[in-house]
Formats: sequence, C-alpha cells, structure tokens
Amino acid sequence: MSGSEPARPRRVSPRAADEGEKQGRQPPRRAGARHRSGVHGAASAMRSAAEQLTQLLGRPPDSVSSLKPTEDGWVAQVEVVELERIPDTTSVMASYKVTLDEDGELISYERTRRYTRGMIDRPT
Repeated sequence: MSGSEPARPRRVSPRAADEGEKQGRQPPRRAGARHRSGVHGAASAMRSAAEQLTQLLGRPPDSVSSLKPTEDGWVAQVEVVELERIPDTTSVMASYKVTLDEDGELISYERTRRYTRGMIDRPT
C-alpha cells in the first residue's frame, strides 16, 4: 500500500465485536494452570534450557530427554556430545540436569551421567 492510498477499514467479526464489549475481563484459566512470565509452555522451556546450557558449555545439546514443570520453574535433562569419535556410536555423551526459574533463566546445572552414544539403558 502506497503512502497516498487511504487505509481500508478493517472488518470486525461479530465474535470479535462481542469480545470488545467484554474489555477488562480475563478469559477463564484452566484449573492448575500457572502464568509464567518468561517461559510460556514446555517448548519454550526446552529451547531456553538448551540455549543457556550451550552458552555455558560451549557445545550444542544433542537433545532434551526430559522436561518437568516444578513449583518454581522447570527441570530438564539435556544430552550433550562431550567428545566426538569415529564411529559416532563411540562418542562420549553427557546428561545434564538443568533447573530453570519461572522466568526461564537457568539457575543451576549438573552433569548427572556420562556414557557412550551406542550404549543402551538396561532394566535394573
């Protein structure tokens, strides 16, 4: 649209008009839902955990193997390649426990396990 064309009025659906009349009212929240100002959902928490751990370790994560909400934020298990080898099934992997606050900021991390990529978990 050029600068000389007038802006066309926007169509407003009947539903949107009804919503406009209800200004000031918040939509009902699901039972047990908590508002997280910095992290909005599991996908955002996963990205946040992976990005911040990458900055600290200098290595990109291979995967996020678990993610759990807590009262204070999130806890994730992040898998990282610590030593690349050929063949890649012999590469050394590490699993890190990453704790995020409710804003998505990393507050702690800890290496919990080292293993070779080709190693499978066995039932205990």
